[in-house]
Amino acid sequence: MLAAAAVCPCPPLLVPDVAAGAAAELDGLRTACSDAVAVLAAARPDRLLVIGPAGPEEQGPYPSGAAGSFRGFGVDRAVRLGAGDGSARELPPSLAVAAWLLEHTDFTAAPVEGLGIDTALPSGRCAALGRESAAGAERLALLVMGDGSACRTLKAPGYLDDRAADFDAGAARALGAADTEALLAVDERTARELKAAGRAPWQVLAGAGEGAGLAGALLYDDAPYGVGYSVAVWS
Repeated sequence: MLAAAAVCPCPPLLVPDVAAGAAAELDGLRTACSDAVAVLAAARPDRLLVIGPAGPEEQGPYPSGAAGSFRGFGVDRAVRLGAGDGSARELPPSLAVAAWLLEHTDFTAAPVEGLGIDTALPSGRCAALGRESAAGAERLALLVMGDGSACRTLKAPGYLDDRAADFDAGAARALGAADTEALLAVDERTARELKAAGRAPWQVLAGAGEGAGLAGALLYDDAPYGVGYSVAVWS
């Protein structure tokens, strides 16, 4: 059963070593993410599953102890997802950011595993994966990584798209209200066109949260660098 969930964006710039001189610009976002992880710890879960967007070759499970780094972003900073023997596969960037966040907040409340979600995974399969993950009597917590649109400004990675602000506002409302139906209704094509990598992980969360009776709260909603970032908790 789903006991709690936290939703955080996953830009590598969340890691101060990567952001370097611009690190202070995302201090508010880091604080909100830390607060969200604290909610997961307070729920006393039996297991924490971290999910985040991944490419086709990066999708699938990552055992406790799986390692990642930010060398691809010019920083020799290694991270590890929980304690364990790990695996030969390196964490995708979204899960590496999650691993840093868990280390940064000293999360030790439960065993941690990772799951890379293909950004092209259809909505129905996302929901089914969420339901499967939350099945059973154990108290499951989810840390859901994923960004909104990347098209909020002219300088955004995806350039300006007039649909982006409304898309992000709708996603933020649904995440903040723990509205599983609204999340499952997020259009795959629109999300892809707006480069919203969080769509599939959010819909996995929606499947896991069906019938759980959790209340939501939105802790952060902004678009620094033209990318929609939302932080929310379900508890």
